[in-house]
Amino acid sequence: MSITSVRLQADVERDLKRIADRQRRSKGWVINQALREYVQREASEAERWQQTLEALDDVAAGRVVPAKDVHAWLRSWGTRKEIDPSKVGK
Repeated sequence: MSITSVRLQADVERDLKRIADRQRRSKGWVINQALREYVQREASEAERWQQTLEALDDVAAGRVVPAKDVHAWLRSWGTRKEIDPSKVGK
């Protein structure tokens, strides 16, 4: 485990101490948890952005499913003739 120094504003330090005391954890533990959640959220955001770029490439290349086919598929849900998703738009 590494050590990193961070300068905290007084109000952040006060709130951090309050949270740590309430949870009966150290300030370091609370900071690690907060940073872990932040890093995971940023990774998810980067993945969503990559998926968006790939989707835009698909649209630009014409790899789309017509809305009428999607609507027909949705209407088929829960019926005896439910359309297999892999067959939508084909």
